[in-house]
Amino acid sequence: MTKQRNLRIPVRSSSLPLFSDAMPAPTQLFFPLIRNCELSRIYGTACYCHHKHLCCSSPYVPQSRLRYTPHPAYATFCRPKENWWQYTQGRRYASTPQKFYLTPPQVNSILKANEYSFKVPEFDGKNVSSILGFDSNQLPANAPIEDRRSAATCLQTRGMLLGVFDGHAGCACSQAVSERLFYYIAVSLLPHETLLEIENAVESGRALLPILQWHKHPNDYFSKEASKLYFNSLRTYWQELIDLNTGESTDIDVKEALINAFKRLDNDISLEAQVGDPNSFLNYLVLRVAFSGATACVAHVDGVDLHVANTGDSRAMLGVQEEDGSWSAVTLSNDHNAQNERELERLKLEHPKSEAKSVVKQDRLLGLLMPFRAFGDVKFKWSIDLQKRVIESGPDQLNDNEYTKFIPPNYHTPPYLTAEPEVTYHRLRPQDKFLVLATDGLWETMHRQDVVRIVGEYLTGMHHQQPIAVGGYKVTLGQMHGLLTERRTKMSSVFEDQNAATHLIRHAVGNNEFGTVDHERLSKMLSLPEELARMYRDDITIIVVQFNSHVVGAYQNQE
Repeated sequence: MTKQRNLRIPVRSSSLPLFSDAMPAPTQLFFPLIRNCELSRIYGTACYCHHKHLCCSSPYVPQSRLRYTPHPAYATFCRPKENWWQYTQGRRYASTPQKFYLTPPQVNSILKANEYSFKVPEFDGKNVSSILGFDSNQLPANAPIEDRRSAATCLQTRGMLLGVFDGHAGCACSQAVSERLFYYIAVSLLPHETLLEIENAVESGRALLPILQWHKHPNDYFSKEASKLYFNSLRTYWQELIDLNTGESTDIDVKEALINAFKRLDNDISLEAQVGDPNSFLNYLVLRVAFSGATACVAHVDGVDLHVANTGDSRAMLGVQEEDGSWSAVTLSNDHNAQNERELERLKLEHPKSEAKSVVKQDRLLGLLMPFRAFGDVKFKWSIDLQKRVIESGPDQLNDNEYTKFIPPNYHTPPYLTAEPEVTYHRLRPQDKFLVLATDGLWETMHRQDVVRIVGEYLTGMHHQQPIAVGGYKVTLGQMHGLLTERRTKMSSVFEDQNAATHLIRHAVGNNEFGTVDHERLSKMLSLPEELARMYRDDITIIVVQFNSHVVGAYQNQE
């Protein structure tokens, strides 16, 4: 920590002044998980970094917090420049402490840049919706942001799909999954007759039935260049579903459909990378998608039936309002990492006993990867021969990348990684008020109970005053009076946000040690340049789904 405080931050003439005084942030905010060689960008004036998808070691960030832990072999890939000190002297450094705070409008502009809200019609022509609407938002830490989000209404079946996707080793895989997964799920849910109708329309060149109605922020783009490739893979999938299903059974198992969709998309990502494409741009794109990775947490809501399919370490949390008005959190997903004993046992059972001590080392898959389930990441799925063959026949950008050529240690019996989701079912009750889907950037900074309480109070407009906890700090009577006065003043503006996800991000980034939003702290965190932001926190992506308690109650009364 001493080294971190003594690190001098350059002031760039092309950007806003940077803060230089110490920030009262919790330890977990100083050293979040770091992906994609962020440190090589931060210390780029002092070292070469030839591997774009693994991070360099640094005295300022402990290895325990890295998303990928570099293998010792990578030490030769990152070496100090000769006379590197002269590069730092060429920049202007702040010689005296400077304070800079964003104004409240500037803070709001940053926080609200990616917010999106959608209100669901009470009756959509098929059924009365159990969803009132949803709010979503994103706050980047990586540049570009590696998180993605998706929301869509199923048009040929009932229900709504919502999901968050957390990328690593770049954003290529999370982008592809956010575009494609819902189509695979929707197709998996379609009855045999509808699949035949869609296939016949394609064969005859007629217009296709729309499958999904997307609810997107303008920043949530789709890749036009890959649309034909993606469509052809999807069509192959529904053709196989037609061949497998004779149409005798009309019952669709949602859990099975979700699992099949996840696994099939991951298989297609792998297959597309192996086959390649004559178009050089697409060929490089499918390889980037396959060699990067993404976790996914998806909810399917149909009436009172809520299914959550999770692969990785994003989470789904249900907000339940008790009879006394208080809030409780119900977890609807499990993290797939070393803290999950069942995941550890699963991995050990899938590989020989001789690998029991090497399959998970330092709480990472093969000592490298933190999530134990993910899309892409073919370096943990393909055989060594297949990896070498694809890389050697691939474009120069891939062949020159040290990360793609690197084989994980103790790599004997692949695949070590799967995209198969764990599916949780929950039947909604009137007391179930909302669902929070969020990437791990939120859960690293906030406890689940605090998340549910903040969202619940925001949505209901009721703020239950909690005793101010000082957490072992020595607080004078005057300081306590100031805290109480500050809380009373903030009560009038606590609901200024028009978006529940924005409100939650405001707390996640700006909460102080007393659990209240500190504008000074929030301003400092949002003022960080992109090279440093990732050292303090991860990308944060949140979707808050609000349920219609009256409709949910009516479903129960009908039974």
